[in-house]
Amino acid sequence: MKNTILLFLLSFLILKPESQAQDIRVYKAPKFQADWTKPGIHPDRIVLNPGPDPTSQMAVTWRTSPEVTVAYAEIAPATAAPKFWRNGKTLQAKTTILDGTEIANAGLISANHSVKFAGLEPNTIYGYRVGDGEHWSEWFQFKTASNEKSAPFSFLYVGDAQNYVLELWSRLIREGYRQAPNADFIIHAGDLINTAHREQDWHEWFTAGGFIHSMLPTIAVPGNHEYNYLSEAKRDEGRQLSAQWKPQFTLPENGPEGLEETAYFIDYPDVKMIFLDSNRDHEKQSEWLRKILAENDKKWTIVSYHHPLFSASAGRDNDELRAIWKPIFDEYKVDLALQGHDHSYARGRANPGENDNVMDGMNMRDQTGTVYVVSVSGGKMYGLNPNGWEGTEAVRDRAAENTQLVQVISIEDNTLKFESFTAIGELYDAFILEKQSNGINKFTELKQDLGPEYRFNNTIPYEDPLPEELKRKIEGDFPGFEVTRVNYRENKGVIIIAIRIEKGEEEKNFIIDQKGNILSEN
Repeated sequence: MKNTILLFLLSFLILKPESQAQDIRVYKAPKFQADWTKPGIHPDRIVLNPGPDPTSQMAVTWRTSPEVTVAYAEIAPATAAPKFWRNGKTLQAKTTILDGTEIANAGLISANHSVKFAGLEPNTIYGYRVGDGEHWSEWFQFKTASNEKSAPFSFLYVGDAQNYVLELWSRLIREGYRQAPNADFIIHAGDLINTAHREQDWHEWFTAGGFIHSMLPTIAVPGNHEYNYLSEAKRDEGRQLSAQWKPQFTLPENGPEGLEETAYFIDYPDVKMIFLDSNRDHEKQSEWLRKILAENDKKWTIVSYHHPLFSASAGRDNDELRAIWKPIFDEYKVDLALQGHDHSYARGRANPGENDNVMDGMNMRDQTGTVYVVSVSGGKMYGLNPNGWEGTEAVRDRAAENTQLVQVISIEDNTLKFESFTAIGELYDAFILEKQSNGINKFTELKQDLGPEYRFNNTIPYEDPLPEELKRKIEGDFPGFEVTRVNYRENKGVIIIAIRIEKGEEEKNFIIDQKGNILSEN
């Protein structure tokens, strides 16, 4: 018996290293049928967008195959009784044909239909459906904003969805909806997708959100990934806004000329929300922004755009944009700036000693200028700048790496509460702004409610880990080089490893097997 036990233990010790080597998990990305993104007669990609005045305006946009040439939306005040539609009306849609057959990554023709609902009653739930008169969607609901200035409301804000949208962003947006099912709208701070004109990317975005897009109004600004060349043959025309953006969204057109539906403003009763396109025409938008802010009579002012004025990640500083827009934010006492782009999380404040948006006699730690937030909601992650916001006119208070986040922002009269939640519902960040009688904000950080900050070194590895013996072998075979990227792949049931090594500015990329043998080199 003792010999049997000893043999078992010896076999376990002998097999353990080999079994560990075979325990490599290769991520299998989903594949889709070629016609997965094609539209049909039945409406899909149904999305709500608020008008400039959400107390009385809402728009709905949807997609069908181009054989649907006439489409409609029906709307009625919703009641508990199921036949509320008896009090409704039918509106004919504006139809736009999008021919993507000569656009890179688009490749299909669709009909996009939109209806602008106007003259709605404030603080009222409406039911609506869309279709061609025979092929109808289900009934969806939305609620108009209250017209009372002190009425409470809340909204969601997310940074880049961009990558792994259907696979991983789906869980984040659904958690956001679970955290705030009565939110008034959601702000997307750019890079909703990865490749501007790619139909599969957009189909993933709409599928991941599902009915949420049809009930929680979308407010979006374009990121750099919403711009790309229409095709190789048209590179001389420069990078163009996603061909799908304007046909599939119906956003306000009250921004600077030429920037309709990418720069605009929306007015809640006591909140001015301004959305900017940080990809282009910065000076033109600056002139427009000054005019809008000079005429602003709202208690709260929130801006959103893609490229952050204070970057979370290393090597991504937007100092030129900061030099143009930050002085305007300071002058007009913008309360909150919601940003994306950096694939990590950072939240901080404009240094109280650097502008006039502060109150004399208060503890400097308890007052603030503009609060700047950078967030990420999708599955692509970058590292934080190790120096924080040192050398800038702001102080970083909270940060995260390798963490999907959704933010819930609640406003009631003189109080703004900001909460950031992880994809599994953990409260990760929180603070309160209280508007003082002279318009300056008192800042209260709610750190007592928070756990530790997340970094790559205390979360599940983002990059595929290379076994130490393979790392030593590779770096031994290439003196002076360091392994900087590892990616496991599976080819016909065999696991292979893509490796990048670097020495200064020199880099090499190759494929190895699990024993470190080089199979191919780029």
